[in-house]
Amino acid sequence: MTLDRAFSVRVPEGDAMPRKVCDHCGFVAYENPKIVVGSVVRSEGRILLCRRAIEPRRGYWTIPAGYMELNETPEEGAMREAREEAGASIAIERLLAIYSVPRISQVQLIFRAELSDPAVEAGVETLELRFFAWDEIPWDDLAFPSVHWALNHERAAEGGAPPVPFGNPEGAAGDRMPDGRPLPVGDF
Repeated sequence: MTLDRAFSVRVPEGDAMPRKVCDHCGFVAYENPKIVVGSVVRSEGRILLCRRAIEPRRGYWTIPAGYMELNETPEEGAMREAREEAGASIAIERLLAIYSVPRISQVQLIFRAELSDPAVEAGVETLELRFFAWDEIPWDDLAFPSVHWALNHERAAEGGAPPVPFGNPEGAAGDRMPDGRPLPVGDF
């Protein structure tokens, strides 16, 4: 049996937002934000960064992060992403920050973590990886605004900031790099 659904965009009864609604049965196909999970991974005072092997922002540095999968906790997702991108086994310490990037409908949950095992290797989505001291971080070559935010929030946490999650910097929505440069269209 095949289901032949035709959807139209309209405001369903009892709702206030236009949604895709099946013209045959009234099923509402909700579209929700994507959840990204990741971690700022430390080892011996250095921070793990991965050079992206995939678009968007191929060749730029990032923290290990990616979309959360079904049936996993945010912590499990952050640990999985560290394994996939850097072959890294990590111990999650706590939630560092919650970022909102509305232009691409993302909510990002970023954790503080320590490397559990010194063995690491670049995964298929990573060209190379390195542990950077703070003064070695390639700030101009970081992939996304939220990577800048996470690294700076990690620095604040390391300096004794209270253990509450950080959020977006004042007025920042993830559509520009910290120096004001807009992100190319299509980049997340």
